[in-house]
Amino acid sequence: MKAVTYKQYGSPAVLNLVDIKKPQPKHNEVLVKIYATTVTSGDARLRSSDFPPVAWLLVRLLYGFFKPKKEILGHEFSGIIEAVGKDVTRYKVGDEVVGTPTMLPTGSYTEYICVPEERKKGVLGLKPRNLSFNEAAALPVGGMTALFLLKKAQLNKGQKVLIYGASGSVGSYAVQIAKEQDATITAVCSSSNFDMVKSLGADDVLDYKEQDYSLLEQQFDIVFDAVGKTSKSKARKILKKGGQFVSVKALTSPTQEHLEELCRLAEDGNVRPFIDKAFPISEIVKAHEYVDKGRKRGNVVIEVVKQ
Repeated sequence: MKAVTYKQYGSPAVLNLVDIKKPQPKHNEVLVKIYATTVTSGDARLRSSDFPPVAWLLVRLLYGFFKPKKEILGHEFSGIIEAVGKDVTRYKVGDEVVGTPTMLPTGSYTEYICVPEERKKGVLGLKPRNLSFNEAAALPVGGMTALFLLKKAQLNKGQKVLIYGASGSVGSYAVQIAKEQDATITAVCSSSNFDMVKSLGADDVLDYKEQDYSLLEQQFDIVFDAVGKTSKSKARKILKKGGQFVSVKALTSPTQEHLEELCRLAEDGNVRPFIDKAFPISEIVKAHEYVDKGRKRGNVVIEVVKQ
């Protein structure tokens, strides 16, 4: 089967499409034929080992000091179950699924992956029926991160929410999840993305290049930093008393329950992944080059099976 590997850190050119042995599921595993995966910011950072100095040493110790321990990237996927182990009870052959390969020996840049039915880290669930495989592949990482952080911020009906970096993957989900709770949303992004974030549910838009959001006269219940590029001290200037600041820079630990809630929101039509571009897996280098530019909107999808 085909898979994308990398044996050293560096530019997108370190990624190679190769043939490897197709895995066979253990008694407690399902074999998923992957239809689509994505290029997340995490994939780009792990590939390049581009981390702040304070985190660089820890990341290298965890993921490989001189070269990657895990040679296949990919943090999320959608696909169809092709085989099930004898102890599997919740899934059957033919089920369309979505999930993450968290804590597995391989990522999702591959044609097939074996996933345990139950595990402490990582998620697997039935794909929302109204989403394409491309859309579903982009759901778990950005969607669960947004949902986790908004729950941490105690999002309630009718609140005022400012989302910094609203046009990225996490931000685009945060806009939609907050809107489902009838929030009044101010989206901070570049002016070229105003129409996009308005289409997702933003009420007001602000160009971060032209205006400092901390100087707004409004007060917000939640300030959501969706790109890790602002601070609590700055956000505090516009937070109501008791207001909450949350950031993707914080550790998150989404669970199976977060995925299931996210899939329900998608099936109800309240959340839909925004796909910026889709590349065939044969163009994985081009896809990473595009993400490295830092201008992607929503999600970038890799088609393992042509949609």
